[in-house]
Amino acid sequence: MLRADLLRSEIATTFRRWRTLVLLAVLAGVPVLVGVAVRIQAGRHGGGGGPAFLAGIAGNGLFLVFTALAVTLPVFLPMAVGVVAGDAIAGEAHTGTLRYLLVAPAGRTRLLCAKLVTVVAFCLAGTLVVALSALATGALLFPLGKVTLLSGTSISFGEGLLRALAIAGVVALSLLGVAALGLFVSTLTDSGVAAMATTVGLVLTAQILDGIPQLQAIQPYLFPHYWLSFADLLRDPVYMDGILRNLGLQALYAVVFGSAAWARFTTRDITA
Repeated sequence: MLRADLLRSEIATTFRRWRTLVLLAVLAGVPVLVGVAVRIQAGRHGGGGGPAFLAGIAGNGLFLVFTALAVTLPVFLPMAVGVVAGDAIAGEAHTGTLRYLLVAPAGRTRLLCAKLVTVVAFCLAGTLVVALSALATGALLFPLGKVTLLSGTSISFGEGLLRALAIAGVVALSLLGVAALGLFVSTLTDSGVAAMATTVGLVLTAQILDGIPQLQAIQPYLFPHYWLSFADLLRDPVYMDGILRNLGLQALYAVVFGSAAWARFTTRDITA
């Protein structure tokens, strides 16, 4: 059973690192940049013109939350998760602390579980940072009010907030595949930099493969394929097919690569 003190220690250590704080700061800055750019764009065009999503943000600041999550999910969020996950085990091995962690009665399985939960916590934290930064920026720069969904239906601002929270939850869960993949890569090497670079490289490679039309046969099995399905939560009625496929695919990646990480880590010869 996972020990609470071990989990608290891992989460506290991860979120106190300068690298983690810088990653969260960068994620928080993306919605601000998008909001300022849209504000300038709206001012130049008198609040009209431009792409539809820009007009949506200018008319209602809550749309900045949806837009910021759509902008950060393909690149910024998975790269940040890849850095944290890739460094989880390899970073400890590189600094020589992994051996001392395993001397404690926690054991390898419990330590690996604590690392995985910590990475998942970062997935949630990173997503919430983006959403909260976008909400604050949107409230400061644009009016707030009723939300017009993609299907044309209008809902109250309160219901819009609930949908934004649901979208943030789906986005956080969409990163589970990257978290498990990065943790597995982290068990393969003693170099934290190599593990982080490999994980980020795999994320970018999957994104490229998902954009090649000739590879349609394999694309539904790539972890980023259904990432933007969260947009279906902005419809009335909500379309759940894409969202459920996405969550199912992330669960599959988590099980496969989580099991692979466990098999590798529990049999690994720790010499650091």
